[in-house]
Amino acid sequence: MIVPVVPIWEVVARTVVVYVAVFVLLRLAGKRELGQMSVLDLVVILVIANAVQNAMNGGDNSLTDGLVAAATLVAMNIVVTRFARRIPFFSRLVVEHPTLLLVDGKVIEAHLDRESVSVDEIEMAAREHGIDDLAEVSAAILEADGSISIIPRHGGHISRHARHVPQFRQRP
Repeated sequence: MIVPVVPIWEVVARTVVVYVAVFVLLRLAGKRELGQMSVLDLVVILVIANAVQNAMNGGDNSLTDGLVAAATLVAMNIVVTRFARRIPFFSRLVVEHPTLLLVDGKVIEAHLDRESVSVDEIEMAAREHGIDDLAEVSAAILEADGSISIIPRHGGHISRHARHVPQFRQRP
């Protein structure tokens, strides 16, 4: 139970490979998908975690290998975050950046298509902040966390629309 069957270095190497592979897969999903996680998306994440468990520990279920894999995941996250802060090229690869979706009431179709955002979602974000016409919006920005920020044309303040999962909304 405590003595590992698989060498520690192999658990570390396997965990690093799995971390990178899962990161790439989730990065390909896009920021809008991650910011708007549905129940099905959560199930996929949990199943992925279960599916890659044996890939990380080589089938060894010892306490030591579990702790080594967990420590490696935390270390990888720290390393990636620090590199992203210091190296601009690396940052562009791993960190999501805001995307302009609408300027002066006109949608940018190419950005909507790339980010899988519909005009209806922008309209909903605007309505949640008291703006009923996109012509009254100076800019709509898809933030790195998947929310849509709305900047009104006249006065007002910058506001963000966080995604609401219908199953978890509070009822009045």
